Amino acid sequence: MSSSLYIPENYKSALSLRETQHAIKYIKDVFQQALSFALTLDRVSAPLIVRHGNGINDDLNGVERKVDFDIKETGETAEVVQSLAKWKRMALYRYGYSAGEGIYTDMNAIRRDDDTDNTHSVFVDQWDWEKVITREQRNVEFLKNTVKDIVKAIVFVKRKVSLRYPCLKMPICEDVFFITTQELENMYPDKTPRERERLITKEHKTVFIMQIGGKLASGEKHDGRAPDYDDWGLNGDIFVWDYVLDNALEVSSMGIRVDSDSLARQLKECNAEDRMQYDYHKLISDGTLPLTIGGGIGQSRICMLLLEKAHIGEVQSSIWSDDMTKKCAENGITLL
Repeated sequence: MSSSLYIPENYKSALSLRETQHAIKYIKDVFQQALSFALTLDRVSAPLIVRHGNGINDDLNGVERKVDFDIKETGETAEVVQSLAKWKRMALYRYGYSAGEGIYTDMNAIRRDDDTDNTHSVFVDQWDWEKVITREQRNVEFLKNTVKDIVKAIVFVKRKVSLRYPCLKMPICEDVFFITTQELENMYPDKTPRERERLITKEHKTVFIMQIGGKLASGEKHDGRAPDYDDWGLNGDIFVWDYVLDNALEVSSMGIRVDSDSLARQLKECNAEDRMQYDYHKLISDGTLPLTIGGGIGQSRICMLLLEKAHIGEVQSSIWSDDMTKKCAENGITLL
């Protein structure tokens, strides 16, 4: 597992352990306020577990194993959420939100099949958000404007953090460069998707890579995406250049959600039309659920970016291999 670990040359944390803990709380307090203001969102409580078999849990790429357990009192099987993409849309419907209004929440998940490295942990913590939109707002321009609002919120928090901790000097570019996965493949046809992400983000510093989930002209996918929450033509990932890791850091995955047409099309493409048995999918198909845009913003990734950390384990407590823990300790990376 340590083969995926990157050790920056002469790395030394700018903040002590105690300062880091104070700074993590400060970032989380300030960012959620900035995000709420930028996107007009209310904070709500969200589940850690959902019932097995109700179609609400996120399938991610469709192959990740969920963490599940039986409940003694009811005999039911519960699953730890992998994300809240579907739950949030249902919540907006249940709570009676209208166009222009939305919610955000703290999402904690366990992704047992993720490979750990500097930026990946089996423990996932995000600000999950979702907002009701109109039919007329289901377009690329609205998506881009929302991305710009999120990036502005990140840059605002960066300024606040740098004022409090002047030793943190690495910049974040506020100007977002937009590009589709097909345009990126055309630019770098001989590179892997991860290599393309690194090259384009190194050049432009803050990038939104659009249209993730469907097959490209090469017949390959840039990345996997479940067919029943994002519209693959109206989604994407935000990447920011991480000067400590000398690499692109994905800080958010987001998109305009499927309507009845895109849901049917994407389920068919993935041979997953059996999911139409679930209430969630039926409520999209018949137009009951509101049209929405939403996504997740990595809490620990934002913290490691703003605090100039070399490993996500410096800003969150998780489990790492003995080999990775040892190599980090030998190179001045203190895992919590």
